[in-house]
Amino acid sequence: MTEPLAPPSIDAVLPPQMAAKAAEIGIAKATMPAGRLFVLGILAGAFIALGAAFSTTSVAGAGDLPYGVVRVIAGLTFCLGLILVVVAGAELFTGNNLIVMAWADGRVTTRDVLRNWAIVYAANFVGSAATAVLVFVSAQYALDGGSIGATALRIAAAKCSLSPLSAFALGVLCNALVCLAVWLCYSARSTTDKVLSIVPPITAFVACGFEHSVANMYFVPIAILIRRFAPDSFWQATNLSAEGYSQVTTVDFLLGNLLPVTLGNIVGGAVLVGAVYWFVYLRSSDRDRAA
Repeated sequence: MTEPLAPPSIDAVLPPQMAAKAAEIGIAKATMPAGRLFVLGILAGAFIALGAAFSTTSVAGAGDLPYGVVRVIAGLTFCLGLILVVVAGAELFTGNNLIVMAWADGRVTTRDVLRNWAIVYAANFVGSAATAVLVFVSAQYALDGGSIGATALRIAAAKCSLSPLSAFALGVLCNALVCLAVWLCYSARSTTDKVLSIVPPITAFVACGFEHSVANMYFVPIAILIRRFAPDSFWQATNLSAEGYSQVTTVDFLLGNLLPVTLGNIVGGAVLVGAVYWFVYLRSSDRDRAA
């Protein structure tokens, strides 16, 4: 007589099992064929860019609200990006910093990790920047009398005005929260669990003004496009001028923001989350088996 199947568990996966799951996922990511990895990386860049565009739109013209309220709204709407990445399936550089758990466990090589990061990072840039171009061509930035474009310019100017040390530290803080959001998703049993796991950490990083390298691949390029190619009607409608955003340039973006933010993201995600949870759960379990 066939024994009845055990009912599926609805309890959250516990941290030791989450760590084992993270290592297995890290192996799959690190050994994925390059072509598939690149396409999924483009998707992730586009998904994060869509979240960034949604966030920019949601706070355009919201200057009468308290600062904290505006930032929370920006964070809640930005969550769209990581929800799409996790639920729809895509490869995001910042989340893939957790591959270090498989690396530290000796199950993938340093070359595997760096290969994944390089391909995904480049693909994320393509997806984010291409989305910025598409949004610019659509003239969505000119809606509501240009308030969306003005908000995009203000966001990019703030990012390009950061000192390298500040950008690095904000990058560390950001990806600690992003990787914690991904880590929490490893405990999920359903799509609803994943969405609810993502929202608080991602809302927090945006509300606090932390810096996400892939999001910045949209936030700054869209502002550069507006500054260089927006028609006179946009500047007249907003009472702004391109000269007022002279710091929003490709060089300031790549060297002054993206480079230190990326390095900070690696420290925040790979070290403060991935390495720490490997040490707590996977290293100790290895020691226990050896004993």
